[in-house]
Amino acid sequence: MGAVSAPDPPRRRPPRNWTGLAFVAPFLLVFGVGVVAPLGYASGLSLYRDQLIGGRSFVGLQNYTDAATDPRFLDGISRVGIFLAVQVPIMIALALLVALVLDSGRVRGMRFMRLSIFMPYAVPSVVAALMWGFIYGDQFGLVGQVNAATGLSLPSPLSQTWVLPAIGNVVTWEFVGYNMLILYAALRAVPEELYEASEIDGAGEIRKAFSVKLPALRPALWVATLFSIIGSFQLFNEPNVLQSLAPGSISTHFTPNMYAYQLAFNANQVTYSAAVAVVLGLITVVVAYAAQRMTARQESR
Repeated sequence: MGAVSAPDPPRRRPPRNWTGLAFVAPFLLVFGVGVVAPLGYASGLSLYRDQLIGGRSFVGLQNYTDAATDPRFLDGISRVGIFLAVQVPIMIALALLVALVLDSGRVRGMRFMRLSIFMPYAVPSVVAALMWGFIYGDQFGLVGQVNAATGLSLPSPLSQTWVLPAIGNVVTWEFVGYNMLILYAALRAVPEELYEASEIDGAGEIRKAFSVKLPALRPALWVATLFSIIGSFQLFNEPNVLQSLAPGSISTHFTPNMYAYQLAFNANQVTYSAAVAVVLGLITVVVAYAAQRMTARQESR
């Protein structure tokens, strides 16, 4: 009989290396405390309702059902949707145009131009809203002074008809420079070989912009558009500040964020406010995801 071979010794698992986790731990801690915990708390709070009799009681998804049929919340969502559909394309188009002009190298004082266009982004949104609010005033601001000096009757930007475009102008003034910087940085990263090849083929500046620069800018354009979509749904500071100047045009439910704020701090409906905030967050995620899918389909063609 042949010799029986001895069984192989059990393999020892290599010791785990926790170095990677140590590098990621600060981010996980901040993410857990700053994002996961507030979302979890708001989601849990939205399942309850405060009542005069009986105190806080569990109502399940009733707050979400009420939010889905709340005319004030739906009015704010529709207004923000219109704002997004009009203001975001205009802002991205202006930022793209400025970035292309600066990248062409045919503008004198490019450093000054970049700084001056980006500077409004450094102005706090509350200060920007106050500044533009006093410009818009037809009784005390620039519009009123122009009317008094010229005898004209320019429409008030703070009227019900023009207040949403006026807010869009403030937001565009604030964030064109920010989006321009994203697109301009992406343009500076385009390899010079692509420009040289297009010049050999006889392409001019306009042809290079459409054939080389715009295709290279697609990822940056998507990032800028995504940030703008999220920012549109988060619209709060500008209308909240201008409300004191135009209370008849800007209601407490002008935007969903203003409505959630009013519910929590003025109407003492904290649990329902949490539900409104969660629904708004879900809508933002869905719209951003839909925009991403549309962009991916266009790139795959």
